[in-house]
Amino acid sequence: MSELTLMLIRFAYLAILWIFVLSAISVVRSDMFGARIETTPRAERREQKRAAKNRPKPAKRPRGAPTHVLIVDGANAGETISLDDAPLLIGRGSDAAIRLDDDYVSTRHARIAASGDQWFVEDLGSTNGTYLGTQRLSQPATIQLGTTIRIGKTTLELRK
Repeated sequence: MSELTLMLIRFAYLAILWIFVLSAISVVRSDMFGARIETTPRAERREQKRAAKNRPKPAKRPRGAPTHVLIVDGANAGETISLDDAPLLIGRGSDAAIRLDDDYVSTRHARIAASGDQWFVEDLGSTNGTYLGTQRLSQPATIQLGTTIRIGKTTLELRK
């Protein structure tokens, strides 16, 4: 091989190596600090107003139906989240309705949703799992008032 060809192969190898290193750093950064969302405050407010206008009024719930989720134990203990905006995404990500600052929680960990008069919790393929009582979920499960849902070190309950 000529010296020019050998030099070009070395530069190509070096470029591929740097691309790999930079992409690995990018993945680690986005995992630690979350994905960057490019929005301006004005555009964000405009989008919130548009979403509020188009949001349908929630149907009247029967008596005894849950109205909110209470964080019973964990870093956010005592916080309540209304079920009016269901389905609720639970996780560490910035798009989560219930944002948990817990090392054992995935970015998009679980979801609480309604189907008719029943409420369901669904694990979204998290690493550490979602527990209903003491049982790990492998498929969506029905939840009742007062049933504990454990995600990482955080415990949640449906309440009236």
